[in-house]
Amino acid sequence: MRITKVYTKTGDAGETSLVGGTRVSKASLRVSAFGDVDELNSLLGVARAFLSDQELDAELGRIQNELFILGADLASPMEVPLRRVDETLVHDLEQLIDRLLEELEPLREFILPSGSQAGAMLHLARTIARRAERSVVLLAEEEQINSQALIYLNRLSDYLFVAARAVNRRAGVTEHLANFSGRK
Repeated sequence: MRITKVYTKTGDAGETSLVGGTRVSKASLRVSAFGDVDELNSLLGVARAFLSDQELDAELGRIQNELFILGADLASPMEVPLRRVDETLVHDLEQLIDRLLEELEPLREFILPSGSQAGAMLHLARTIARRAERSVVLLAEEEQINSQALIYLNRLSDYLFVAARAVNRRAGVTEHLANFSGRK
């Protein structure tokens, strides 16, 4: 598919088309869900701009492409045939998480979401992934969706947390523990 025109004027009244042609409100649960995924994808692009680690950059690039699959999945009623998120994509994320965990110290306390620019961006991306997950849960309560889409988002937020820690460790940035006492 080639996009030849950016504006179509078909959304000027607050509606958009899903894959398959159904028109829905831009405020619908489905549009909110794939909109949150789109926001997450954009933030991963920002994080990659700050990332000097080629291995993690390649992983994030692959995940950005997978987020397009996820977005199309969420933008498509189940009867529309297209590539959807599946167990393989979930399994691949689990393998990435396990590999990164091998180089990290186990957590015994909460850490502050901070660190290097790329690490902090990945922590922020994790929170957007969690928001997208909540949007998909709301959508699933109202409409039938691919259950693997929700599982993928759950694993992705775990991956982003571990990736943020790995980026910070590789950059030599110390993690700061959360202070629940209120003292400095």
